[in-house]
Amino acid sequence: MKNYTITVNGNVYDVTVEENGGASASAAAPKAAPRKAAPKAAAAGGQGAIKVNAPMPGKILSVKASNGQAVKKGDVLLILEAMKMENEVVAPQDGTVASIDVAAGDSVEAGAVLATLN
Repeated sequence: MKNYTITVNGNVYDVTVEENGGASASAAAPKAAPRKAAPKAAAAGGQGAIKVNAPMPGKILSVKASNGQAVKKGDVLLILEAMKMENEVVAPQDGTVASIDVAAGDSVEAGAVLATLN
């Protein structure tokens, strides 16, 4: 038997694989509840208290805000292309941009942190 740690959509699973005499192997169910993957390193500007997450998977077309910029609720932070449509990702509340964690051309998954505000 061999033990592996597998990450699927940000969830980490400990999996035991047992060989069945032949060339095929079958994976057992996870031994325990999934645990969260370790967070990625913080951006150069640091992290803010308010996270702005991707509402859906897509590609970043452009970044409209910069670190240190004061924003009001509803101000456009970046443009996310999803399903051939351009979607504005806006500030959820007034604040200052602490970090922009993506760049134009990046592909993102739903829920990924795009920016943080203070």
